[in-house]
Amino acid sequence: MDEKKEAGYRSLTLSILRALQKINKAKRLEDEVVMSASPFFQSAGRGDLKFWGEDDGPNLVVWENLSESKQEQWSKTMVKSKYWVVWCRSSKKDEERRTFEVDGKEIFSNHSKQTKAKAEEKMNQKGGKGQSVRWKAWWRQSHIKCAVSEDYASCWVHQDCHVADEQNATLKKATGVSQGKDECKVQLKGRKYDYWMGTEIGMIGVYGLLRAK
Repeated sequence: MDEKKEAGYRSLTLSILRALQKINKAKRLEDEVVMSASPFFQSAGRGDLKFWGEDDGPNLVVWENLSESKQEQWSKTMVKSKYWVVWCRSSKKDEERRTFEVDGKEIFSNHSKQTKAKAEEKMNQKGGKGQSVRWKAWWRQSHIKCAVSEDYASCWVHQDCHVADEQNATLKKATGVSQGKDECKVQLKGRKYDYWMGTEIGMIGVYGLLRAK
């Protein structure tokens, strides 16, 4: 995780992950590191590696979090299913089209003239230009402060996937940083118990004390 941090890695906020999950009722999260995988997914992992749960059902892919080999591996299985959502860095004009762009449609992007104008204001205030992301090294500092991504982002689904206006509005709202903090709902049941007890606060016994009350 430290190597990804040095490379400018930023985790998606839980708010964005929830909004993306609602688009196709995703059960599985394809992510590179267990640290940024959220417990409200029934399963999580990357390729053949399982963090928890089974690798079936609709899935959500955080594209840049996967290595090139894992991206290629997922692309080969993606063509067999319509039930996927991809969150990715917005592509540039001279870049080769990615597999999911060929078979899918873009339902969200903050890379437009209107958002560029707003982004300039954001950049001056927050030091970025894109969507809301978790703070650098949040897993060490144990806070839920949000920052602004240095890259624009897009969301893609299969071309046959219907996305309701309400779902799109929820995603657009989640990408904002007006509140300054990510959600923090500590739940000490099921796999969420393992997730929260594995955080630094959980490991020093704070959540254990709360549960005992």
